[in-house]
Amino acid sequence: MNSFIEQCLIFLISAIIFVPLFQKLGLGSVVGFIVSGIVIGPFGLKFFQQADSILHFSELGVVLLLFVIGLEIQPKKLWSMRRHLLGLGVAQVVFCTIVFSLALFAILKDPLISIVTGFALSISSTAFAIQSLKEKNQFNTEFGRSSFSILLMQDILAIPAMALIPSLFIIRVEEGSGSLNGFKGLAVIILLFVISRYLFNPLFRFVAQTRSKELFTAVALLIVLAIQAVMVKVGLSPALGTFIAGMLLADSEYRHELEMNIDPFKGLLMGLFFIAVGMSIDFAIVLDAPVKLFLATILYMFCKIAIIYFVSRMSKLSAENSLKVGLTISQGGEFAFVLLAILVAANPLATEISQFLIALITLSMVLSPIFTKVAEMLMNRKTNQPEYDKIENTHPEVIIAGFGRFGQTFGRILRAQSIPFVAIDHDPDQIELVRRFGNKVYYGDASRDDLLQLAGAHEAKYFVLAIQDVETSVKTAKIVSEKFPNLTIFARARNRGHTFDLMDLKIPNIKRDTFDASVNFAGELLKKMNFSDAIVEKIKERFGTHDELMLVEQYKVRMDDKSLVSVSRQAVAQLAQVLNDDTVQTRVDLKK
Repeated sequence: MNSFIEQCLIFLISAIIFVPLFQKLGLGSVVGFIVSGIVIGPFGLKFFQQADSILHFSELGVVLLLFVIGLEIQPKKLWSMRRHLLGLGVAQVVFCTIVFSLALFAILKDPLISIVTGFALSISSTAFAIQSLKEKNQFNTEFGRSSFSILLMQDILAIPAMALIPSLFIIRVEEGSGSLNGFKGLAVIILLFVISRYLFNPLFRFVAQTRSKELFTAVALLIVLAIQAVMVKVGLSPALGTFIAGMLLADSEYRHELEMNIDPFKGLLMGLFFIAVGMSIDFAIVLDAPVKLFLATILYMFCKIAIIYFVSRMSKLSAENSLKVGLTISQGGEFAFVLLAILVAANPLATEISQFLIALITLSMVLSPIFTKVAEMLMNRKTNQPEYDKIENTHPEVIIAGFGRFGQTFGRILRAQSIPFVAIDHDPDQIELVRRFGNKVYYGDASRDDLLQLAGAHEAKYFVLAIQDVETSVKTAKIVSEKFPNLTIFARARNRGHTFDLMDLKIPNIKRDTFDASVNFAGELLKKMNFSDAIVEKIKERFGTHDELMLVEQYKVRMDDKSLVSVSRQAVAQLAQVLNDDTVQTRVDLKK
């Protein structure tokens, strides 16, 4: 017991020292955990000599992470990602595998080993990338969702790989051949679907009736651990198994309770996982050829970034988002550790080469946030944007985020009524323009909670979300909803898709920016066509009411293209009937 407590103290002290330090440097907590593992590991202060057992135990953190992510993704939402999964995800793995296999063949001289090793290097670290995206609040951005699509596709492809690759090298496993494991895995996934549909919710309902938070947490952990044990037993990825289970529970009424109870365990074990990764680095190989290892890692990451950038551009992502996707998943993944161990056990791959590749993958995890930081600095220098203004809290009643045409209208009306407000915009050219006309607008990022705090968001009453960019608008809405529940949000939406994203966040007041203007202008046209003022107003009112109802119905089926088209067609037919009830005859009478 004393030994266990001492080990826990060492882990906690090292994390407390290095994690805040590397967060302060802008490199993120993951690098801090890895460095703390290096320091306390067998090649540092030697507090621990074996990292394997710690690494295997801490992999539970990855399993919990995938379960929580699954809880946030409904099956319909996953189906809506199919184009990214099948296009972006598969293309990345295929192209990376081809490039790395050709490079490795020059060294290994064996096509099969080269392909398997190339495939292992094409996989990125799901745990590392998602942790980084969550930390920076970028998971729901366009490039964040694209990165997740690739990572998810990699995990899906890992299932047949884990079953097939051992049989390629004639390795006998406990449960039989790889193909048999594949059938067992499919059976387990079907069983998961049945159990989650008919057993989990009644079980959670029963536990919830006991009003014991501890029991609910215990049941949640029991489910995750049981799924992990079964997936390991059949030789498949436990992380993917728990992701599927989480996804199947995404519609459950107990989703938020599950996420809240598991999150603390996930955070601690994820930190332990990255500490174990740092401890597992073989510095004998690093010190033997440091320049060779460093250059090989740089070349590996540049190749991966270039391939992912190319694939992302082919998938119609912008140049900036394509680069961000490449930087986010430029590192190697923990899955490669498993595959390299299989190759070493089967004797087709030398231990020295395997250890070199493991060191390369781990180093790529350390360098990944550094690459991202450097790229962000270069992009900021290229845009040559000035520093954000220091916002003074003038005790506003209203905060306006985005001061283009839409936001300025709010500002003019509020100023005319002597209502205090603070306006924030992210476009320096727009700021300069509106200031020339006497408007007081601050240059800043309204999606930053610290900046909103300085602007007085904690005491204001209303928040006008007038940001034009959809991605930034949704990100800001999420931050304001979570951090400042005292603010009532009035949100501008660019289109129906933007409206649906805001409805996902339960924003109470949403208005599409061109809707009222176009309806009113259509009314002017009808007046010129001899419709009476009363009829025009009735048409506008009915059209507006009908469109709002249609928006709600479309929102319910937005993830299902077929149902969305069907609902839209029905709505068009209903609209024609609603508007023609008593307006056509009126126009005919007027023409007479």
